[in-house]
Amino acid sequence: MFESLVRFVREQYRTNEFIPLHAPVFAGHERQYVSDTIESTFVSSVGAYVDRFERDIATYTTSPRAVATVNGTAALHIALQLAGVRTGELVITQPLTFVATCNAIAYCNAEPVFVDVDRHTLGLSPKALAAWLEEHAHLGDDGLCRTKMDGRVVRACVPMHTFGHPADLDGLVAVCSAWKLALVEDAAESLGSLYKGQHTGTFGLLGTLSFNGNKIITTGGGGMILSGEALATRAKHLTTTAKKPHPFEYVHDELGYNYRLPNLNAALGCAQLEQLEEFVANKRELAARYAEHLKGSDLQFVSEPPECRSNYWLNAVVCEDREQRDALLKASNAQGVMTRPIWALMNHLSMYASSLKGELANAEWLEARVVNLPSSVVQRSLA
Repeated sequence: MFESLVRFVREQYRTNEFIPLHAPVFAGHERQYVSDTIESTFVSSVGAYVDRFERDIATYTTSPRAVATVNGTAALHIALQLAGVRTGELVITQPLTFVATCNAIAYCNAEPVFVDVDRHTLGLSPKALAAWLEEHAHLGDDGLCRTKMDGRVVRACVPMHTFGHPADLDGLVAVCSAWKLALVEDAAESLGSLYKGQHTGTFGLLGTLSFNGNKIITTGGGGMILSGEALATRAKHLTTTAKKPHPFEYVHDELGYNYRLPNLNAALGCAQLEQLEEFVANKRELAARYAEHLKGSDLQFVSEPPECRSNYWLNAVVCEDREQRDALLKASNAQGVMTRPIWALMNHLSMYASSLKGELANAEWLEARVVNLPSSVVQRSLA
């Protein structure tokens, strides 16, 4: 039943060997820049490439500032702290996400609240967000969003741009503004994606990126906080063990974190970023070929939302039901073509099973049907 799809994937990558879901491509100055750091001996968190990578990401995304971190989870952890999230407070997010989104909330000793997604974006639904707030929350006399049940502060909202497809940011910005919620975008998967011409991660108070080995560009491991000047200055301080500048003394003025990105990793990121627009164009071409191939089939290709440019980090299809999903996963992986289901919903994981949640009909429907297809950049030498 899925032989045609497997053949199609093999034709794109021109190989009979194992095809991974998403592998990095090193076709630029990676070796040169990494060698530069080794020769300089500045391989840790102080070095010219860290500063350059931050500047280049800020320029690319048009964010006022960018602060590099050791990974995307660390970036989101600090972003939530800067958004004011404190012990015992609530943070609204989507159940259809990678576990790091919720873990970062838990690192703040806060708790997630799960609100449904939209099927056409796979991201947090503004309508579901507004409905949950209207039913369960109110604005207190102190101007804070609080639950009607026990008065707990609902501090922030964290949408995630699933597989690189922008969520409905106009709607989310409007709801968060009305309810005095800090909007913190988890843009880990969406570097290079645009919502109405503006880069994801730049609509809220803060945004975060990831440069894990499977992302559209990689630093091996790494992340980035996008924000305005004041919050970026605070982020830099907190992620550098809260160490005050001094010629030789070790003075730390608050609880800080050893979250800075090493220069070695930043060098790799600078070389990768130089190729990002080519990677995005390449992946969008692959997505278009997938969409054309799947026309008229039982599998529905997941396309970018209207007025958006998706980086198509991971291509995905929606199967008719769980049975077809499982059959596709079994058949493709048995033939050496890696496919993966979408994540288990966060409220189905033991550590988040007791979290507050709204109606999650769309998320549950998608969980049972979505499969990711191989999405690596097709190297030009092979194309």
